[in-house]
Amino acid sequence: MTHAEDMARIAEDAKDWRRSIHEQPELLYELHKTAAFVEEKLKGFGVDEIATGIAKTGIVALIKGARGDGPVIGLRADMDALPMDEKTNLPYASKVPGMMHACGHDGHTATLLAAAQYLCQSRDFAGTVALIFQPAEEGGAGARTMIEEGLLERFGIDSVYAMHNKPGLPVGQFATRPGPLMAGGDRFMVTVSGRGGHASAPTMSIDPVVAAAHLIASAQTLVSRFSDPFDQVVVSITYLDAGSSGALNVIPDTAVFGGTIRTMNSDTRAEIEGHLRRMLNAGAEQFGCEAELDWRPGYPVTANDPAKAAVAVGAAAAVAGAENVDDDCDRMMGSEDFSYMLEARPGAIVWYGNGDSAELHNAAYNFNDEAILPGMRYWVELVQRELAA
Repeated sequence: MTHAEDMARIAEDAKDWRRSIHEQPELLYELHKTAAFVEEKLKGFGVDEIATGIAKTGIVALIKGARGDGPVIGLRADMDALPMDEKTNLPYASKVPGMMHACGHDGHTATLLAAAQYLCQSRDFAGTVALIFQPAEEGGAGARTMIEEGLLERFGIDSVYAMHNKPGLPVGQFATRPGPLMAGGDRFMVTVSGRGGHASAPTMSIDPVVAAAHLIASAQTLVSRFSDPFDQVVVSITYLDAGSSGALNVIPDTAVFGGTIRTMNSDTRAEIEGHLRRMLNAGAEQFGCEAELDWRPGYPVTANDPAKAAVAVGAAAAVAGAENVDDDCDRMMGSEDFSYMLEARPGAIVWYGNGDSAELHNAAYNFNDEAILPGMRYWVELVQRELAA
């Protein structure tokens, strides 16, 4: 059997693994079934070392090359699902109400498992591959928790890589870019406090609703007047609540609004909170109100190391052909907690094509099983390039 035939056989098996994971989605750090499935497969492949319970249900497995000592390269796959009901009507659809693999982490896990099986068989590299199966990417900062629990130092990881599927990109194609690829995403809530009263006598009250309305509109100037026109910033107000009684003739005591701010530049991200806080304080004061900001830092900017991005592009081109690799793709304003690993070690994340599917985080989304083979081949090629004898 040729190497290509062997990879194709493993990828076929991995389709079944992916569907098994898809049927039993789990959230955040509570990935007990998924982790047990991954651990069983890795032990069966014959990895050299396996560590479980990192960030509760995270797993790291080591595969040592047959060509001698060398660096340690980390390959990361996220494993968690989303809290939403699936609407695909597939035979292997989620069997857990209110949970669904709507971002393709089942596919990421199966793709890395497929690569792990092949690498355990071939070991045609010098150094060590650290397979990182991570919990809680979807809002739980699982990457940060794994790092805090000693992931990088414990296993001596020198560089880190990841992949994420991309709907709309044809299967077998890849895309990435050096530097910032995905935005940092922070959340905030603002409580505007005034003094309630009768709607017929607003002068006897301090109306927090009018103040909140002005502050919501003013927040958009964070983009138009406080950031460089060439610096991507998105401010979205997604929540507004004022008055709980339902009475239309009552001015409430408080109004609350919140949303997200996404930035592509780390310096801008660091400055934006200060701009917002000053704007809120000054704006509320002119209406006689007070504004309290609850700032909730999210994931950092996901920025590829330029040299490692070039390695990733080279590996993808070897697998798919240079014409099927976009090495200067558009940035995306979504966030990814692999950013924490890229802050700590040089590395890169790439998109791999999921074909004509529903968008990520959509109830009709499904990972394309045909993407497993090119993704697996990419991982193997990347290892052989980074850990060449």
